[in-house]
Amino acid sequence: MMWRDPGTPADSYYEVRPECNDVPESKFRIKAGKTLSARKWNAAFTPEGYLDIGKTLGRIQRGGIHPSIRGEVWEFLLGCYDPFSSHEERQQIRQSRRVKYEILKEVCKKMFPLIGSGKLVTAPIISEDGKPTQDPIVLQQIYGFDIPKQPYDDGPMDKREINWKLTLHQIGLDVIRTDRTLKFFEKQENLAKLWDMLSVYSWFDSDVGYCQGMSDLCSPMIILLENEADAFWCFERLMRKLRGNFRGTDRSVGVESQLTNLASVTQVIDPKLHQHLDDVGSRVRSRFILRVRGGGIRWGKIRCV
Repeated sequence: MMWRDPGTPADSYYEVRPECNDVPESKFRIKAGKTLSARKWNAAFTPEGYLDIGKTLGRIQRGGIHPSIRGEVWEFLLGCYDPFSSHEERQQIRQSRRVKYEILKEVCKKMFPLIGSGKLVTAPIISEDGKPTQDPIVLQQIYGFDIPKQPYDDGPMDKREINWKLTLHQIGLDVIRTDRTLKFFEKQENLAKLWDMLSVYSWFDSDVGYCQGMSDLCSPMIILLENEADAFWCFERLMRKLRGNFRGTDRSVGVESQLTNLASVTQVIDPKLHQHLDDVGSRVRSRFILRVRGGGIRWGKIRCV
């Protein structure tokens, strides 16, 4: 009987908080000769920097990607870089994108100074008509305990800015609930980074803005890519493929039309599940379909890609 290498668990690369003992272990295993390793990845490039994408994809399909290089591999898989670009061309693109992100972030920071501060908000900062809130909770999140007598008021705002500011607290609420079993998000700086990226994206792509579920898609990017700007453009590339799921119409959000189709199917296949989803309401149903549709991006399976 031929002996098969069972492989090495990769869970240590995504540390789980010790009190979260009910998190299932990933089925992914790092297997020598099958998993795309750093050595094989580097060997896939020519001296000029061109990537043999065909051979690389074949190895990924057979054994997945080693966690240590997953971020830089994803940049190619999501289309951030052309496999036929050179080292020099990619470096120029990377620097250009980093500058562009900093400009976008600075624009957002001028509209709301908490962007880039290492903090986030979880309560509305303005009313529907654009008036700054006087809610003590919000003011404390913005200023700490040193609240000025006249809190900030940046004057008249156009509709785009009002809509953007109305989403910031919802982003904050979703961020503090995202992947909370991971030790990575015990740090306030990482929560703030996720909030910053989603806030900037909401301004950048104002047609879509922010919708619940985007934090689940963005979370892996900031874990896999240390540089915030690199992570942002990786997320932006992913959203190009998925934004139709979030784009709203006069009648519904994109994902809601999928929910309607899913409800029709589950009503026939599993009436009890259909009734349960109907009972819990739209919020849970939305998160359910994101797990079904975006399952490959969640941590249970991200370790396999």
